[in-house]
Amino acid sequence: MPVLGLGTWENENPEQCADSVETALEAGYRHVDTAQAYGNEAAVGEGIAAADVDREDVFLATKVWISNLAYEDVIETTEESLEKLGVDAVDLLYVHWPAGAYDPEETLPAFDELRDRGLIDRIGVSNFEPDHVERAMDVLDAPVFANQVETHPFCKQTELREHAEEHGYEIVGYSPLARGAVFDDDVIGEIAADHGASAAQVSLAWLRERGVTAIPKATSADHIADNWASRGLDLTDEELERIDGIERYDRRVHPDFGPDAWE
Repeated sequence: MPVLGLGTWENENPEQCADSVETALEAGYRHVDTAQAYGNEAAVGEGIAAADVDREDVFLATKVWISNLAYEDVIETTEESLEKLGVDAVDLLYVHWPAGAYDPEETLPAFDELRDRGLIDRIGVSNFEPDHVERAMDVLDAPVFANQVETHPFCKQTELREHAEEHGYEIVGYSPLARGAVFDDDVIGEIAADHGASAAQVSLAWLRERGVTAIPKATSADHIADNWASRGLDLTDEELERIDGIERYDRRVHPDFGPDAWE
């Protein structure tokens, strides 16, 4: 899985979404993330088709929404997602939240079936706590490949990152720029100035060094290019520790938008 991808949450204008996906792929990105709930799978597919990049070179991920997590609904809506995306299979399919219709014993065997049929290559989970991940591991035949969670310098997910390393799955970080809050942090700003880099690049470089695959959303060519340039930024151990030491906690996805909201 490429360690930097393009997120598409709230990229709801079809033309803009397709253009941003095409622009990102032609700039070098090879990882695109979407979801049923984003309402933009068709536009993402158009962007992939328009880019001068072979489909087999693109790591494509989508997610099954909480209302579609009954066994038959997982199968049916995933087939619909593939049709919207214009692809035969996706590289990674996530359970979007462990909520709503989610029942490990019913939901997860459907993911195994989709994998057995060749419609998905890997199985992921999103917004799962360690106990949710371990339960999924117990039920699935296939391994859990990744857990996608909000991760940035103000929401470091230290426990989950340690759990992922221990159990052999990846952490994919959404909102890696804390919805723009990284631009106002003094520590990140000072490190960025020392490197002649942007605060976004510093945050993304920190995530990379901490083993997190980041999927920042970007719609303009400038932001897409700026984020991509983070791949060339190397932070010192001292700089990484300074970011580790930021005490501010600022979760950008409100806790109400989570499992408890549907229990």
